[in-house]
Amino acid sequence: MMSNIYSRITAVCLLCCAFVATAALTACGDDGPEVFDQPFVRIATESGASSTVVMSDVKAVNTYIVYLSSRALSDNLEVSYEITVGNGLQSGVDYQIVTTENPLVFLPGIYTMPIRIRWLEHRVDPTKDNTITIRLTGNSKNFTLGYPGPDHLQSQLVIEKQNN
Repeated sequence: MMSNIYSRITAVCLLCCAFVATAALTACGDDGPEVFDQPFVRIATESGASSTVVMSDVKAVNTYIVYLSSRALSDNLEVSYEITVGNGLQSGVDYQIVTTENPLVFLPGIYTMPIRIRWLEHRVDPTKDNTITIRLTGNSKNFTLGYPGPDHLQSQLVIEKQNN
């Protein structure tokens, strides 16, 4: 008789545990990665950030990536951009724009294009605007600039030069 009671209690406990686990998994609402059904173009660092810092003692050519998210294209896509430099940075002293192609041309099958900036060793005035902003301004197929949505995240990239 006692064994029969323990069997029923065990069965009820297992049923309750299964119910709680199912409820917990359902409540998470994790449907996996977000999928966008419209083509878009975005810009980011190689690690995927929309802003970054460059130190004043760095001598390097950094690459910033314009990404195309789309089904395969049968013809070229041109993406235009503008570079805005803050009043604390000087071309040839603090930086040099290496990529001169504008618009960038994505050939069929190409989904990333680089924009390169050579950073030169030079201390900056911390009271000034020591940023370079690369902003996507348009494209030949009217694709969304930045991630789809009202904020258009990653439609621009901000790089700040700071003293170490």
